[in-house]
Amino acid sequence: MRKLIITLLSCAAVVSCGKKDTENTMTVSGNVKGLKKGTLYLQHISDTSLVVIDSLKVDGDGNFMFKTELESPEIFYLYLDKKDNNDINDRITFFGEPGIITINTNWNTFDTKAKIEGSDTHKKLEEYRKVMSRFNTTNLEIMRAVYDPETPTDSLTQDSIQKASDRNIRRGYLFALNFALNNKESHIAPYIALKEVPDANRIYLDSINNSLSPEVAKGKYGKALQEYLQEIENE
Repeated sequence: MRKLIITLLSCAAVVSCGKKDTENTMTVSGNVKGLKKGTLYLQHISDTSLVVIDSLKVDGDGNFMFKTELESPEIFYLYLDKKDNNDINDRITFFGEPGIITINTNWNTFDTKAKIEGSDTHKKLEEYRKVMSRFNTTNLEIMRAVYDPETPTDSLTQDSIQKASDRNIRRGYLFALNFALNNKESHIAPYIALKEVPDANRIYLDSINNSLSPEVAKGKYGKALQEYLQEIENE
């Protein structure tokens, strides 16, 4: 009877550990249409350095799959080395999380036409980027006006352009801060605070940090935000 109980407890422990491992596993798979030869790399940032987690050589088939364990959702990169001596536009940025993530794209429009599915956090990132692109477009239009030889150089016109620029920057900052505050249960919130508006007023960053759900606060970017706030407090 005692042996039976020990056996059952051992089996339960194995099942429990297996379930935990599965819950923390991220599978990234998909297809790079038209890719005949090259190497795909799964990368992430560790201690400020870009680290290769895994790699796969492609030879005649653009299908790929990577598996890795992770503690919490974070930014990953899918990098394609096509052996063309040009690493521009060959890296896809995505917000990884446990589960199955699918990335489908083309070899010649690798990062611009990538379709990423399976990550709720990445959907939030795409939603954020879509709106921020409007502010970036406005910034470009303002810069073009500044350097346009036909733009009047009188102080009234220049002041007007400067005010438009300042107003657009403030709107972008406010959107980023509000997006983080409105998504406090997503790992996108501390990520935006750290990577997009780290120089915002300390009051706003504290508000984001204090609003995070317990799960997010314990994640990679939640911990990093707390450390960052501690650092600037001690300066």
